[in-house]
Amino acid sequence: MLNVHIRKSLFHFELDVEFVVRNEIVVLFGASGSGKTTILNCIAGLSKANEGLISLNDKIFFKGKKSHVPMQQRKIGYLFQDYALFPHMTVWKNISYGMKSEKLAKDLMEELNIGHLIQQYPHEISGGEKQRVAIARALATEPQLLLLDEPFSALDDETRAKGHHELIRLQKLWGIPVIMVTHSHEEAKKLGDRIIYIKRGKFQSTNETQQSKV
Repeated sequence: MLNVHIRKSLFHFELDVEFVVRNEIVVLFGASGSGKTTILNCIAGLSKANEGLISLNDKIFFKGKKSHVPMQQRKIGYLFQDYALFPHMTVWKNISYGMKSEKLAKDLMEELNIGHLIQQYPHEISGGEKQRVAIARALATEPQLLLLDEPFSALDDETRAKGHHELIRLQKLWGIPVIMVTHSHEEAKKLGDRIIYIKRGKFQSTNETQQSKV
């Protein structure tokens, strides 16, 4: 279970949010610049809150004004909007970077149907394939939490639908908390167990989705 309370001064407003994520997919939904990515970055340790509390499974990452756990030790998988694959590494080297188990990494490649891309480079594969490589790389670290920042925004409709199905399947399989940022309300309703609406650094409301996942 993830516990988050973040207070951080941003350029135009103060980010002040508090929430809990269990073994579910929680979607942060709001306009650009509302603080969504900053929340992910604070949880991951890429950015530091001014004060608050961040803990995962009772392990404190940040409390008060101090970080207690370095970013590399937080056991968090982070899928960035542009996937952030290393361009001069093959698909295999990207996925094996930070992996805990070679068998798990190869199993993930098979599960995600990217085993045939093992010697390809990022510029040689499609957007949907890059996304699956990035997911495999994130999961190969055996994370206890998965953060997704607009992971499907650059994909065509068919590839996006496949990505949605894969995320739902993998979250059920792994049983870990997932936080996802999206600008698509339709996507939020499809994927999220809960949708948290955010505006200028404050949560406006939280809705549990009633739509059954496919």
